[in-house]
Amino acid sequence: MTLKIIGTARSRTVRTLWMAGELGLAYEHVDIPTGAQGSRLPEYMALNPNGHIPIIDDNGLVLWESMAINLYLARKHGGPLAPANLSEEGQMLQWTLWAAWELEPHAANVMYHSKMLPEDQRDPKVLAQASTSTDTALAVLNGALEKGGGHLVGNRFTVADLNVVSCLYFLRFTPAMMDKYPAVRAFYDATRARPAAKAAFALRGD
Repeated sequence: MTLKIIGTARSRTVRTLWMAGELGLAYEHVDIPTGAQGSRLPEYMALNPNGHIPIIDDNGLVLWESMAINLYLARKHGGPLAPANLSEEGQMLQWTLWAAWELEPHAANVMYHSKMLPEDQRDPKVLAQASTSTDTALAVLNGALEKGGGHLVGNRFTVADLNVVSCLYFLRFTPAMMDKYPAVRAFYDATRARPAAKAAFALRGD
């Protein structure tokens, strides 16, 4: 049975589509939106009771949470994106959880309250707090990239880089935030230029 990736590319599903492309995997893409007409339909709620996407079905193994899915696919299929040893696996988990807690929620609020929400729903206080927290995270990331030669683990592109860059994507409307940190800007641009990244984000129309 082929790997099935469920969810529209105009969501965090793009991360898993990107990962599958990096690994050269054959897969079926079930392109459904978020909400009542997609991820909250009964057949998808039965797979992910949270009502979110992406979801994968890998030969009967159902997983959700985009970055956890990516860690699983890397570990299963191996190669340079995967951990070479336990130490690297710990570091990849570290940076993935860091991205989920220290970067993504704040970068998302920067995007929503500077660009995506209607102007009457934007909160300057939320934007200011999110911008400060995002800047703190970017400084941490910049230091790690300088020490790691432009990558986070093992001096090579791995699933950790992919997961972190997928969160930096929320800053696409506020490029000056990354421009303050040369190592972050170079890291983001080089990673987004990878063929598999271009192919996945093209599915969004980006």
